[in-house]
Amino acid sequence: MGAEHLHASAPLSRTAAGRHKGRLVTTLALTMTFMAIEVIGGLWTGSLALLADAAHMLTDAGGLALALIAIRFAERPATPQNTYGYVRMEVLSALTNAVVLLLLTIYILYEAYQRFLNPSEILAGPMLLVAVVGLAVNLVSVRLLSAGSSESLNVKGAYFEVLSDMLGSFGVIVAAAVVMLTGWALADPIVGAGIGLFIVPRTWILLKQATHILMEGTPPEVDIKLLEQRLRDIPGVTAVHDLHVWTITSGIDAMSCHLVVADIAQASATLLSANDAMKIDFDIRHVTIQIEDRNLREAEGEVNI
Repeated sequence: MGAEHLHASAPLSRTAAGRHKGRLVTTLALTMTFMAIEVIGGLWTGSLALLADAAHMLTDAGGLALALIAIRFAERPATPQNTYGYVRMEVLSALTNAVVLLLLTIYILYEAYQRFLNPSEILAGPMLLVAVVGLAVNLVSVRLLSAGSSESLNVKGAYFEVLSDMLGSFGVIVAAAVVMLTGWALADPIVGAGIGLFIVPRTWILLKQATHILMEGTPPEVDIKLLEQRLRDIPGVTAVHDLHVWTITSGIDAMSCHLVVADIAQASATLLSANDAMKIDFDIRHVTIQIEDRNLREAEGEVNI
């Protein structure tokens, strides 16, 4: 069967997360520094809320480190064994972050249950001081990662963790104030459990997004029916089949399909039109298209396309 191909792609070595590597490094340094302070403060004051926030900080540090490792792998060139390179490491990193956060939430809820059964004395003053410092650190970190979170699942995973810690710091401040003003020690485990539960819906969304990419599902921003119709509207195209659209990593979508044309002599013009349509209308730059001759397909008995 006569056929002609077009393969066009954007460079895969510079990912969305890679553009924010410096901010991730700065955030990791801030997170690790304050995590140590919060662990000491939690043990000193006996606060579960502080220890829960410190546990989230530990997850943040691990998540940020994973994100940076993933970026380093993503910058490596493609090989014959890994033709897309290692850019999918970013998606695997986001998936790992989501799973760890969900497991951490289970642990925090267990600890809160134990505190409800056996309340312990809380040093509210030092607890409040540590929480205020933590709030300042998290505000800086959220500011650093907010832009990248809309471009990369990898950065989004780190952003959600830092965001949860920022809101956790608010919670710890409230718990410390309640303990100071009323002496009600149960405010601490309640806030600790609340910190764990707050991030669950967002983490679940992140988990679903990462899984969707790994399953090579159609990117949510791409209307596959509209895309197919756009290809069918190209002059000379009589049918479209074997159409696939998927995400390689955040910010890099790919498309492949077969186009059946009435006149194979117009194959080059059809390929150029299809490629331009993908770039301009759908922002898909990694495109593989095969042109097939309608008359030849019919002669071979493949009339149902």
